[in-house]
Amino acid sequence: MSPHPNIVLVHGAWADGSCWGDVIAALQADGYHVTAPQFPLTSLAADVARLRQVLEFQDGPVVVAGHSYGGQIMTALGTDAPNVAGLVYVAAFGLDEGESLGALLAQGPPSPVSAHQFTDKQGLIWLSEDDFVGHFAADVAPARARVLHAVQQPLAGSAFADVMGVPAWRSLPCWYLVATNDEAIPPEAQRQFASRMGAVVIEVPSSHVAMVSHPGDVTELIRSAALASATPATS
Repeated sequence: MSPHPNIVLVHGAWADGSCWGDVIAALQADGYHVTAPQFPLTSLAADVARLRQVLEFQDGPVVVAGHSYGGQIMTALGTDAPNVAGLVYVAAFGLDEGESLGALLAQGPPSPVSAHQFTDKQGLIWLSEDDFVGHFAADVAPARARVLHAVQQPLAGSAFADVMGVPAWRSLPCWYLVATNDEAIPPEAQRQFASRMGAVVIEVPSSHVAMVSHPGDVTELIRSAALASATPATS
């Protein structure tokens, strides 16, 4: 068995696995086995099922890193995540038991990211290109941000009503990257998530998509979590 834990990367809403591209390349160069699956985003249950599916074929312990709504997915693993050694939240939701995204977001003003979002006939929510480029990925070169917008996966509106059970972060070590220029999840909310989960915290002057605009910082945080979770080499 490799002394390195496996790394599973969980994308959030309005993104896909390709958003982790630079982080994947850096971790692979360090010798890590990395998986960044595509999540359907059609329901929280479907997304958690996809994560469990991927976790099942990992050989050895796993560090799971989630961005944005990806934090909701890995938090919903609850107490049934036997091979998960640690959780890394990248500007991500870390809800507690009994909380929902909708109730949480209703406590503050609408974010600039969602100003012109629209819902299709299947109940899936999409972001406009202007809001994606100007707010969601504000510190990414516009040409690249437009590519990211083009491959966005919409999120089911029903996800905002799902109530969290016992969160996985209660029983696992956590790391958290606060994106201080985030216009999707307020930085102060991120700090509150990190504080109550007792996470190791770093702060980065990033937009919401820190893994795109600051891949080095994200990679280093995941690497730190992986080193803390490493299995000693056997002779």
